[in-house]
Amino acid sequence: MINWKKITQTDQDKCIEIINRAKTLIDIKDRMGTEMDIMAAHISCPLKLGELLKADNFNFLHDVCGIINNLNRKTGKLDNCFLPRFSAPGD
Repeated sequence: MINWKKITQTDQDKCIEIINRAKTLIDIKDRMGTEMDIMAAHISCPLKLGELLKADNFNFLHDVCGIINNLNRKTGKLDNCFLPRFSAPGD
């Protein structure tokens, strides 16, 4: 189960910025679901949100698309051994 109380307003705002950028690069059909995917991934595997926002398109899309394709929406965990490049495990 995802503990939504663990995410700060500042981090939510950065996740929205990430989705806004992603929308300029890929077709996102479910904006709200994708926002929640990024936030859930950040809760279970802390992301370096600021660095992700500044990343080049290749690395940015690696993490965003990887999260979209590998997030287990029931648990909030990333499946298939996917680890975002801009994650901060252990934080």
